Amino acid sequence: MTRMSKIEWTDVTWNPVAGCTIATAGCTNCYAMRMAARLEAMGTPKYQGLTRKSGERYVWTGTVVQDEKALAAPLTWRKPRTVFVNSMSDLFHASVEPEFIAKVWGVMKATPQHTYQVLTKRPERMYEVLSRPDFPVLPNVWIGTSIEDNAVLGRIEELRRAPAAVRFISFEPLIGSVAGTDLRDIDWAIVGGESGPRARPMLAEWVSEIEELCRDAGAAFFFKQWGGRNKKAAGRTFNGRTYDEMPTDPRTSSEPISLHS
Repeated sequence: MTRMSKIEWTDVTWNPVAGCTIATAGCTNCYAMRMAARLEAMGTPKYQGLTRKSGERYVWTGTVVQDEKALAAPLTWRKPRTVFVNSMSDLFHASVEPEFIAKVWGVMKATPQHTYQVLTKRPERMYEVLSRPDFPVLPNVWIGTSIEDNAVLGRIEELRRAPAAVRFISFEPLIGSVAGTDLRDIDWAIVGGESGPRARPMLAEWVSEIEELCRDAGAAFFFKQWGGRNKKAAGRTFNGRTYDEMPTDPRTSSEPISLHS
C-alpha cells in the first residue's frame, strides 16, 4: 500500500510489510492497529487476519505480511518524494526475512531521487542486519528508532551503532521524561504526543527537555503535535510557533531536506 501522507514530516507512506506485535508501552494505543482493522473491514486482502478484537479495541495478532507486489511502487514515482517506510509495520520485526529487507534496500538504492525514512522499535535487529556487507550505507536512507520514555533509552545506543547517513529519533508518543538523553550523532528528533481515544498526556516540560537536548547536540528539532483525543484542536505550536526543522541532506552536505508538496 502506498498513500499520500498526512504525517507532517513526510510526503508519502510505503508499506512493503504489514502487521506487527506490541513491543513496549509506546505501542499500547498504536494507530496502525486501528488502521489495519479498518482496512480489513474494507476487504483489503493484505490486512486480513492482522488484528483481532480485544475488549473494546483491536490488537495485532502477530501475523506479518511481506508484500512483494508493493516493492515496485517507488520505481514508478518520477518526482522526488520523502517516503516513510512501513507506517503499518516494522521493517526490522523478527518475522521479516533479511532477504526481503535486502529487496527493500535494493529498491531504495535504485531510486536515489527519493529520501527514505525507516523507523523501528527494534534497533538491535536493525544493527544486526545493516552490519552485513550486502547492506550499503545509502545517502538517501535515514534510519531511526522510537523512544516513548526513559525505559527504552537503550535503543539510542543501538541506533548509534548502526551504519547510516542520517540517524533520527521519533519521541512519539512521548509519555514520559527523557531528560539527560545523549543525542550525540543523532541528526534529527521528532516530538509528538499520543492521539486517539485513549491518548496519554504529554507535558510541555518534556518537550522543552528534548528541544534543549537538540540544541546542545546540533540535531534538528521537529514538533509534530500535542495529540490528545482531538489532535487537530490541540494543534502543533510550541512556545508560540511551529518547529519544522529537518536534517541536512548528505547528498548536498549543506542544505536541509525540504518536503515536497
